[in-house]
Amino acid sequence: MIAQEKLDTLLSRFDQIEHEMASGPDASVYIKLSRDYAALEPIIKSIRELREAESELADAEAMLSDPETDAEMRELAEAERAELSEKVENLTQVVRVGLLPRDEADSNDVILEIRAGTGGDEAALFAGDLFRMYQRFADLMGWKVEVLSASEGEMGGFKEITAAVTGQEVFAKLKFESGVHRVQRVPETESGGRIHTSAATVAVLPQAEDVDIHINPSDLRIDTYRASGAGGQHVNTTDSAVRITHEPTGIVVAVQDERSQHKNKERAMKLLRAKIYDVERERAANERTEARRLQVGSGDRSERIRTYNFPQGRVTDHRIGLTLYKLDQMMAGEATGEVIDALIMDHQANLLAAEGL
Repeated sequence: MIAQEKLDTLLSRFDQIEHEMASGPDASVYIKLSRDYAALEPIIKSIRELREAESELADAEAMLSDPETDAEMRELAEAERAELSEKVENLTQVVRVGLLPRDEADSNDVILEIRAGTGGDEAALFAGDLFRMYQRFADLMGWKVEVLSASEGEMGGFKEITAAVTGQEVFAKLKFESGVHRVQRVPETESGGRIHTSAATVAVLPQAEDVDIHINPSDLRIDTYRASGAGGQHVNTTDSAVRITHEPTGIVVAVQDERSQHKNKERAMKLLRAKIYDVERERAANERTEARRLQVGSGDRSERIRTYNFPQGRVTDHRIGLTLYKLDQMMAGEATGEVIDALIMDHQANLLAAEGL
């Protein structure tokens, strides 16, 4: 049973946010209010629909309990009661899930980092396959993907690639993708037809806005240098590449993909903000050990989370024991959402049990 006081509090908070937004606050406050509004809007809509359905169900129940209700109206009320009971049950479940503690970064855009792991050239090729999988999934979701930096493998693919993914609820969808992804397949260069195992590491970092985290410029050491291509040859004659060191944390980021030093600095700062924000979130998560335990998997990026077996056309997510024989659709981004939704549902089920909802 959902506590009605909790729903009343949410409805009141939503009304307050609407009032504050209409009062013309400054830009930074308005951004925060807009985020809160967007986060609450779906649950508020569900609460209102639930209360309307409960009211209609009560009316149908009253009609059935009234001895003066004629046979024809009783039959209509019976049909309506069955339909409304199902609607109330479904909406109650939607509201229960909506009441779960929300990750404050769920609505954030993300920095997606993919690095080739064990397996040499084959690992780099797989890293490229993973990036294209996420790129296609992003297209299906209506998101935008912008490559921030990339180091190509000698046989293709990427030794590492970093991209910004922007759109609606990007972190909420991609946050369980962090970890080691393993591939089993016969490399094109393998004449004996033997299956090789290689891996790539994926990190999904929520992008931080200025309102999320403040970086003191005096804490930064910014170095510029000449961008270089494969084999170390210089690709331009100006110091356009940028390396930024955040001295309090020791975090270093470097971007050299653009010819403009200004653009490289802008991209490097975006990446740095995400990394510092991730460190802060990690620290907070470690303090909330119970919440950490309820994550899908440990969240450790050294944890093997998924295997892509090409000979069997199989993809297995080891955290929830899900196996799909849809590898082609997975790599095309079409079945990616199916796996992600299963991970989210498992996470929600664990949280519901823990919250007693």
